[in-house]
Amino acid sequence: MTTRDQVKRAVGIDRGESVRGSTPDYGPNLPERLFTARERKGVDLYRAERDTKIRARYLAALERGDYKELPGAVYTKGFLRNYALYLGLDPDDVLLQWRRERGEIKEPEPVIVVPRPISAPRKGLTFSPAVIVAAIMTVAVAAFAIYLAMQIQRYVEPPTIAVTQPRTAVVDVDETATSYVLRGTSIPGATVSIVSPSWDQPMLVTADTSGEWIADIDLRRGRNQFDISARDPTTQKTSDDTKRIFITVPFREIETPTLSVDQPADGATFENGAIPVQGTTTNAKEVVVHATYTGPAEGDSPPKNAPTPAQVKVAVAEDGTFNAPYELTTGRWSLTVTASSDEGKTTSLTRNVTVAYKGVNLVVRIKGGRAWIKVWVDGKVDKTVGAAGTVYKNGKTLTFQGKRSIEVRTGSSGVTLFTLNGTKLGALGKSGIPETWLFEPPDEPQKTNRN
Repeated sequence: MTTRDQVKRAVGIDRGESVRGSTPDYGPNLPERLFTARERKGVDLYRAERDTKIRARYLAALERGDYKELPGAVYTKGFLRNYALYLGLDPDDVLLQWRRERGEIKEPEPVIVVPRPISAPRKGLTFSPAVIVAAIMTVAVAAFAIYLAMQIQRYVEPPTIAVTQPRTAVVDVDETATSYVLRGTSIPGATVSIVSPSWDQPMLVTADTSGEWIADIDLRRGRNQFDISARDPTTQKTSDDTKRIFITVPFREIETPTLSVDQPADGATFENGAIPVQGTTTNAKEVVVHATYTGPAEGDSPPKNAPTPAQVKVAVAEDGTFNAPYELTTGRWSLTVTASSDEGKTTSLTRNVTVAYKGVNLVVRIKGGRAWIKVWVDGKVDKTVGAAGTVYKNGKTLTFQGKRSIEVRTGSSGVTLFTLNGTKLGALGKSGIPETWLFEPPDEPQKTNRN
């Protein structure tokens, strides 16, 4: 036997004959392997069912090796792959063992592995200074391009605004609540503006570096409205949409309305009869104003009969404010403002005022339709109305004051009502008929041809 034959015989003994003479040991079978992996993971079949979305009875069948209980080979392979991934096993190895145990794969013939010739080791990567500088420049250019793209995107798009607290646009809070914390998100550094009809100025807060903002707002009884928007301080762009939030603080059933009167001030003197009555109330369904004549103004003669102006109901807005003119003739008056609740509770405040007319004071009221109006005060066009005149809607009230005369051109004389120096004249013509009237007391109103 030659030396070459001896080598071949040794290789055959080491690699082939030992393989042919014994059955390879693959360790535990697949069911035991799955069961052991699940026990090692520390979960039961029902926990595994929730995590893998595979029914527990199918998982139990896999661990028993009872593949007949499974829907079919395609489903079985899918179950095995997902279960292996869940248990931390190699899914390809698990499927290979399943096919081998089912007899789909025959045992491989031994293969004689011939040693590879020794090759020279590969040279490692080398970095020259030029390569390092080029890499740094590439990274710097890419970073600058990303930054530039972000800045361009910021200048193109307006800031976003979102409210995370409250989660709904309409919220009811406890009747004892006096404040509420609003939270939301926008772009980092954005100026968030919160506007309420009951505030003189908006509340401004700044979003932090993550874009979150927070605001502690005061509440009053009733419905509180807040309009929330964002502005980018860099681009000065404002968010496209405004978030509107309603927070309602319920009234106590037996609570008496609150009332404050901002105008008129007590003891004020007016040179015309359109007295502004405005203020704020809570828990009130309506506000009523009436006046009592207390005597002539200084220098005036007492009237033959004391005037009795009509009682006026003033509408209360959703934010609790009210505002309306109240017409009075010359003299001293005691104004009483009364707020009434649904339960019949009332609160009243009194203001003493004096009306002392000077010159010409004319109140023009549009009632029963729309009317075009043009006005001349002391011979000059009134700037508030304009040289071309203005069309006013039904219910509009205008007040003009002159030294000698006031002239009014109306497109519909029948819906234009006049009150001159506290004396109600009503409409001086018919509806739809354009007319011009000159008011120059003590003369009676005269019709003119001025256009």
